[in-house]
Amino acid sequence: MNMRAAPAALMPALHPVSLQVNTYLINLDRAPLRRFRMERLLAGFGLAYERVAAVDGAAISLPHPGFDKKSYLSLHGRRPNPFEIGCYLSHVECARRFLASNAEFALILEDDLDFDDDLPELIEAALRHCAHWDILRLSTVNSGRKHRVEPLTGSRSLAIALTREKGSGAYLVNRQAAGWIAGALLPMRLPYDLAFDLEFDEGLRACFVDPQPVSQRADPCSQIQAGLSAYRLGHRRPWSVLPFRTAAEIRRFVARFIRLAAWRLRISPASMGRRSKREGRDDCLPAQSRPNAVRRSP
Repeated sequence: MNMRAAPAALMPALHPVSLQVNTYLINLDRAPLRRFRMERLLAGFGLAYERVAAVDGAAISLPHPGFDKKSYLSLHGRRPNPFEIGCYLSHVECARRFLASNAEFALILEDDLDFDDDLPELIEAALRHCAHWDILRLSTVNSGRKHRVEPLTGSRSLAIALTREKGSGAYLVNRQAAGWIAGALLPMRLPYDLAFDLEFDEGLRACFVDPQPVSQRADPCSQIQAGLSAYRLGHRRPWSVLPFRTAAEIRRFVARFIRLAAWRLRISPASMGRRSKREGRDDCLPAQSRPNAVRRSP
């Protein structure tokens, strides 16, 4: 675990969950105030982290090998936003660093977040249920319904969303999901939060925590959000955008509804007696302690 960005003066004691998860904080070099704020929040939890210098959109020139302009136009229907590209490539870099480590899980954070007080305990609970997810989203900027499927703590549960959810401020991933992010999601063809909301196309399983323990603040200084109208094409938007979005929504609903239905059947009163008494306690033992392949649940 890399602790270079967690000074001892700010982090007198590590929370045990830091030994189970690599935490990566995306932060622009020219945004030190955001870094200091996040540093103190994470130190307050005893969470070690590695700062990942964000790819600065101001320094990006097109064409860029990590960006597919033609696909972006046909699928998203907007002009390229260099700050959006920088954000995307920053998340990919986090996935690459995680894959280069020996850790089994990563917590990826942007630098404009607020955390609830139970974040470390929530992460510990989520890891005990890691057989149920490849991506666990801790924040969202949407308010769509989250269908609860499994209790995590006394106040929070795993949940499945059947509709599109934007925002990539805070999420946990395992190595399979990170491999997808660092591989199949390149080159960039959609904004990052839209691209990684299509995990079902890869056969991956995404869950939310409900209620969410992390909030992503609307930042008036965000360069991704600033001047978005300049990148919109209006009535000149390619005809291909609507069919793509419609098909994606249908695939998302079907894939996640099947998971939700399977989960509901699995936990129905008639099936409760058939569930293993050990389930939920050893789903996520360290790899060396598991005699067989990781058990994947709905």
